[in-house]
Amino acid sequence: MVGHSWGGTVITEAGNHPKVAALVYVAALQPDNEETSVQWLMTAPPAPENGVLSPDDKGVVYYDKAKFHAGFAGDISKEDADFMYASQGAFYAKGFGTPITKAAWRNKPSYGIVATEDKSISPEIERAMYKRSNTKITEIKGSHVVFISQPEAVAKVIIAASKK
Repeated sequence: MVGHSWGGTVITEAGNHPKVAALVYVAALQPDNEETSVQWLMTAPPAPENGVLSPDDKGVVYYDKAKFHAGFAGDISKEDADFMYASQGAFYAKGFGTPITKAAWRNKPSYGIVATEDKSISPEIERAMYKRSNTKITEIKGSHVVFISQPEAVAKVIIAASKK
């Protein structure tokens, strides 16, 4: 099971399914039992390029258009980043504050990709989470969307995890 960004929090819980053989965190959050994503995001100052906006009146979080390219997708073309910005879906802030009840990485092989140029989740945070969970770490030079800018390198990690 593969998760990117907040999707790492999702696979941390959903990965408990018996058919999940391994977990792959791609520039992703990896909380432990009773922890939340926001707790981890607050462990290092955000990059100046980070453009996560405060929730709107419906509790939905978006990325600031002016910061999206540099803060989210700095290593892809502006045209591709503009498309990604325009197609982002609604994300409810309460997801960042929901605690994990049973961290699958405690019982499943885990692989973590640190995107070394990430401005959305500090590489320092990614390393700290993955290190404390004994996740096999691969560092790849890339932005938060390293899976788009470096697809072959990310695919190698996913393929290795699938063979466990």
